[in-house]
Amino acid sequence: MENKNIIKLFKLTAELLELHDENPFKIRSYANAVGALELVEAPLAGMSQVQLEEIGGVGKGIAAKIVEVNTTGSFEELDQMLAATPPGVVEMLRIKGIGPKKVRNLWKELGAETVEELLEACEQDKVSKLKGFGAKTQENIRQALLFTQQNRGKLLYAEAESAAQKLLENIQEAFPEAQVSLAGDVRRRMEIVEHLQLVVATDAPAEATGKLSKLQVLEQDEKASGPLVWRGQHTVSGLSTEIFLVPEASFANELLTRSASAAHLTQIFAAGKCMMAVIRQENHATEEDIYAAAGMAYVLPEMREGSNELQLAMENKLPKLLELTDLKGSLHNHSTYSDGAHTLELMATFCRDMGYGYLGISDHSKTASYAGGLREGDVLRQQKEIDELNKKLAPFKIFKGIESDILGDGSLDYSEDMLKTFDFIVASIHSSLNMDEKKATTRLITAIENPYTTMLGHPTGRLLLRREGYPINHQMVIDACAANNVIIEINANPWRLDIDWRWVQYAIEKGVMLSINPDAHHTSGYDDMKYGVLVGRKGGLTKEMTFNTKSAEEVEQYFRERKEKIK
Repeated sequence: MENKNIIKLFKLTAELLELHDENPFKIRSYANAVGALELVEAPLAGMSQVQLEEIGGVGKGIAAKIVEVNTTGSFEELDQMLAATPPGVVEMLRIKGIGPKKVRNLWKELGAETVEELLEACEQDKVSKLKGFGAKTQENIRQALLFTQQNRGKLLYAEAESAAQKLLENIQEAFPEAQVSLAGDVRRRMEIVEHLQLVVATDAPAEATGKLSKLQVLEQDEKASGPLVWRGQHTVSGLSTEIFLVPEASFANELLTRSASAAHLTQIFAAGKCMMAVIRQENHATEEDIYAAAGMAYVLPEMREGSNELQLAMENKLPKLLELTDLKGSLHNHSTYSDGAHTLELMATFCRDMGYGYLGISDHSKTASYAGGLREGDVLRQQKEIDELNKKLAPFKIFKGIESDILGDGSLDYSEDMLKTFDFIVASIHSSLNMDEKKATTRLITAIENPYTTMLGHPTGRLLLRREGYPINHQMVIDACAANNVIIEINANPWRLDIDWRWVQYAIEKGVMLSINPDAHHTSGYDDMKYGVLVGRKGGLTKEMTFNTKSAEEVEQYFRERKEKIK
């Protein structure tokens, strides 16, 4: 089992213990173990009990539980806590803004054992009557529950990708001689995946259906299935699944049909023709042949969204999309100075060893006290360490940054004298998220117009499948960035992927550069860069319009010249 999944089990155990009002020392031991394990780089699955006990903060008891997890997938105390807790109450622990103690009150005092019962209690104004809640908390819970209901049965791309790949391998093993391909949301690199779709070439669909139904990872819905399509559920991911069974000759036609948006397939591109009409004309050997028959260049699946890609393909002007290997450095990262898991030096050396040439460190600013935000003295102490590390690690470069909170009036949360000390500043909103579009847009634009703002961080503050972002006028925000020479980040954290890919093209048209930022709080966070690249590619992002494809020297010059222009 991967380290992150083991850590999740211990976090859940700590929450369940608090939910059941267990011994605070026991709760703290699990919380401490989580903190210790987050610092471990080596795979926990490959360690013996003796090796685990040598990890600082991990005692004999926790080590034994890790061994048990690696053997059985769980451990006895967690199983006991889950058995004593209704599944719906466990689900309530995922509601943003309320912790285990409040969930216990909702469960014990209201008798709510499912999220549906809790939603009903909110709508009947029962939650606000509980001590420590109130009307505002009740409404926040109600909105969170409605959002959760709307997104049930969906996964982040990062979660669905590995599950889909494994399912593809399972089906390829069952059909070793056949063409098999992923399609749908996963192949189009959608940020949220609602369904798994695959296409299988077979001349014996009935026999193929039988083979699919024998796979342990699939559960068929016979009523929804048909003679040429298997429908059901992928039991590992929980996603609804469709597998289209087609003759070999029509495999490419079906694959393109199932790997493009409706807008891409139905958009008229010439003389009343659309891609769907071209597909139906005849069977083609490959997807490339279909686009050639339409008189255009091949359009990659992630770009098949019905914007301007068909026109560009006809004119042979499709962009050469950004590749992960184009990135030269990583900006927007956190260390133990604020809420990161690793020291500044470890974050830097790990980044260097991944092949990057520079690290932009941008810990939280002083307003973010909940995240250990840096007060002025902390900033100066960190900057002194950066100077020392830059001598030690040269030619690798650490840039002095900060993720400065955008306050309610749009100002940044340091004085000008302190802002001057940074190489770059990522300006982000983290508080007072309940804003209407006008207020949120004005707040962002005020920050963008601050001459010290180098980059706009996660513009909408969204957490996919967890909470909606605050509404903003994207066009006005991007226009302001263009006018003030402010970079916009594509926050590559799979929960954010913000700015949304649907606005990347407009930013490019306005000449606004984008930066693929991992927002890494752990060395493993650097791996998220690939998801930011995928978001950029969906929007047509090129190497030339991506800020962190610049070399360390070019970035240093950019930061220096930008600061010199501040009057």
